[in-house]
Amino acid sequence: MTRRNVRKNPLGERAGPQRSDGGSKKRAVGKDAAKRDGRPSVGPRETDKELRERAGRIAAVLAQLYPKARISLDFITPWQCLVATILSAQCTDERVNRTTPELFAQFPDPAALAAAPAGTIERLIMPTGFYRQKTKSIQGAARKIVDKFGGEVPSRMEDLVTLPGVGRKTANVILGHVYGEPALVVDTHVRRLARRLRLTVSLDPDVIEMDLRKVLQADEWTPFSMRLILHGRQVCYARRPHCDGCQIRPDCPRIGVTGT
Repeated sequence: MTRRNVRKNPLGERAGPQRSDGGSKKRAVGKDAAKRDGRPSVGPRETDKELRERAGRIAAVLAQLYPKARISLDFITPWQCLVATILSAQCTDERVNRTTPELFAQFPDPAALAAAPAGTIERLIMPTGFYRQKTKSIQGAARKIVDKFGGEVPSRMEDLVTLPGVGRKTANVILGHVYGEPALVVDTHVRRLARRLRLTVSLDPDVIEMDLRKVLQADEWTPFSMRLILHGRQVCYARRPHCDGCQIRPDCPRIGVTGT
């Protein structure tokens, strides 16, 4: 795997993409590969074709289980979605949804928030945690949107990731849920389940995104990530996942799962 050095911002997102080596015809899952990747041996090698077919079956089952999966943050405008997503770092969506109505009432657009006193913003978003850094991020994003993008949230990945506080995860939320572009959000649930399902062997969110994109159709990227998040919340817990009642178990090698 070819890796580039990346820098994390204080909210946990990476500042730039990483790529996995797409040259191998087969994904190694034998003992030697397991030792290199720090994961258990799970049997014979799986070809790229077999991996894509298994990923397709998993996606089909998840679509039946969660047909209306969507982002749980409340927003109306692209700007509100961006702010809510930044605030959701290290915070529950429910708490963000309780916090943003007053923030948006006082500062409804990027221009208003860009000119707001930082202390007022900090007070309003304090319940979401890391409020000083988040204030810098959303106010910095507001100012750049006003100065460089005419007050409109950009609709391209390469532009979105230039905004303060925005990495690929946040950018993919905007692209997939605001602009309707194929986008694959990798949060903590997607990261955990993608490895458990052996759809990736990486711990890096950017590499995981690229690995999932290789095995799924583009029109599945956004709904698949949302459905995987719901499955992680409701069935495939980090500890003691409900494997016995899991409908994707036939296609799950249960990497890292013990005692179930």
